[in-house]
Amino acid sequence: MTNVYSFDGILVFGLLFVCTCAYLKKVPRLNSWLLSEKKGVWGVFYKAAVIGTRLHFAVALSCLIMAFYIVFFK
Repeated sequence: MTNVYSFDGILVFGLLFVCTCAYLKKVPRLNSWLLSEKKGVWGVFYKAAVIGTRLHFAVALSCLIMAFYIVFFK
C-alpha cells in the first residue's frame, strides 16, 4: 500500500488520475459532462485527459515502470 504523502505515492496518484481522465474522455456521456470545461477547477480533468490521450505511450510506460517499482522494490 502506498502512502499518498510520499513522493512515489504522489506519482502513483498522478498516473492513475491521468489514466482515469483519459478513459473518461472515451465515454460519450461523461465526456460532455465532466470534460466540457477547459478552465478553472474542472479544467484539470480536461487537461489530464488531453495529456493521457496525446502521450498515451509515455503514460502507459510510466504506469508499467511504477507498477514494477511498487511490486518489487517497495
